[in-house]
Amino acid sequence: MTYVVTDLCIVCKYTDCVEVCPVDCFYEGENMLVIHPDECIDCGVCEPECPADAIKPDTEPDLEKWLDVNREYAEIWPNLTTKKPAMEGADDKVSEQGKFEKYFSAEPGEGD
Repeated sequence: MTYVVTDLCIVCKYTDCVEVCPVDCFYEGENMLVIHPDECIDCGVCEPECPADAIKPDTEPDLEKWLDVNREYAEIWPNLTTKKPAMEGADDKVSEQGKFEKYFSAEPGEGD
């Protein structure tokens, strides 16, 4: 098992999860975070820290797509190990549906 970041993170990018991760397995895209599934130790401390409820165990139904997205982009985006401010307007978009199709960017973030 590993944890994955889902589309609820897109255009929000709260980083509370990054701050508690003991193995620094978060990677930053332009408008979302991902978890490297081979680095995640399945401790679960990140899941309750996410204000967007965007982090889920990959054992939940229908998360195969998100496991693939997390794996692909964790390989090319920079590592993020410190908390940053959420994206502007994050609180207004946190529960919006269909964010992957509307807003996802494959561009990397800044990382640390």
